[in-house]
Parts: sequence; C-alpha cells; structure tokens
Amino acid sequence: MTLGLVGCSGGDKTASTKESSSSKTTSSQSSSKTTSSKQEDKFSVQSAKPADAQNPVVTITMQDGSVIKAELYPDIAPNTVNNFISLINQKFYDGLTFHRIMDGFMIQGGDPKGNGTGGPGYEIPGEFSSNGYAKNDLSHTRGVLSMARSSMPDSAGSQFFIMHADANYLDGEYAAFGKVTEGMEVVDQIVANAQVTDNNGTVANPPVIATITVDTFGVTYPEPVKTE
Repeated sequence: MTLGLVGCSGGDKTASTKESSSSKTTSSQSSSKTTSSKQEDKFSVQSAKPADAQNPVVTITMQDGSVIKAELYPDIAPNTVNNFISLINQKFYDGLTFHRIMDGFMIQGGDPKGNGTGGPGYEIPGEFSSNGYAKNDLSHTRGVLSMARSSMPDSAGSQFFIMHADANYLDGEYAAFGKVTEGMEVVDQIVANAQVTDNNGTVANPPVIATITVDTFGVTYPEPVKTE
C-alpha cells in the first residue's frame, strides 16, 4: 500500500433492504451513536503542552550537513505530534530518505522501505476535518509539515511531507502538524538537486536524512493513540 497524497474514501453506506422501517430507524440511530462514540474515542487525545510552554522544535540534519528546523503544533494535531516525537525518540528516521520530490509541491520522506509503502508497523487516526476532526485549521502553505497516507483516512504512520509551495486544496484532507522555521533554502536545494524519474516524484539517489532530533523544552509527550 503506497502512502502519498490521495483522495478520501467514503464510509460504508450499505444497508439491508430486508429490514422494516422501524428496525432501520433503530439500526441507523444505534449505528450513528456507535460511529460518534468511536470518533470521539479516536480523537480523545489532548495536547500535552502546558499553555505557557514552548512548542516542540525538530531539527532535520541531512547527510550533507544541511539543516531544516521546524516547530510542531500539539495544540492543532496532538496525536500526530505525539507520534512524530515518539518516532524521533526511537531514532526511526535516522538514515531514511526523502524518496518522493515534486518541484512546486512537496518533498516526502520517512519510509523505511524507501518506496512509499513502508511505515512503523502501525497507523494513527487522521487529524483532519474530512475525517471528523475539526480542530486542525493549519493550511498547507509553503514550509508546512503534514502526514502522508493512503486512500484510507486513518492510515498515516511515519511518512510525512514538507510543502515546497502552497497547496490549500490539501487542507482538511491531511493532518498538517508543523512548519519549517529555518532552512527552507535546504528544502529548495533538495528539490533543485532531485533526479526525478517519473511523474510521481520518484527520485534516483534520494537525499538521506542523517538524523532528526527534537527539543520538547522539558515537556513529556505520551505515546500516540493507534488505530485498531
């Protein structure tokens, strides 16, 4: 399953045609309550950051020594931030690549397989409005970090992308969770140097992420909630 930037799939709208009118109503109400409860459960994570604390800052150091710094927004996408920090603390991203690069769009990385199909072995709920999460109003402007996923809304894991240019049509469809504060010129250089081999942004000799580290300024962020 390739993770990238795709459309959303709809929910299951199938209903039995053999049910009576009353049982349909009861079933519909019960299903609605169950769905609502599940939605509330998967989006129950609150920001771990105290109101007076600084947002976490990540440092992406490339193999050539160039550096990108980004601020994470736990108040906007708390579980997504928890997940990113957890993976960073496990050194998950060290040695991986930006395997997909599209000029005027974005650079995508964080896949241990390096081909868009890998992840950490689990998935997290998608914190964006078309998935029922209303708190994420971060627009996909240049420098914003967001999570890649498949057509299933709750399929993000480790792959993320950095916007090379504005693409507000992604708003509400992907879990944006941070923004570059220093080093956009590094992103520009990664795009400029990319040896793109197809229309999907696949690159030969993809640039290597040496390390990603995070400064949480003394705040402890919990492990992420994962999908069932």
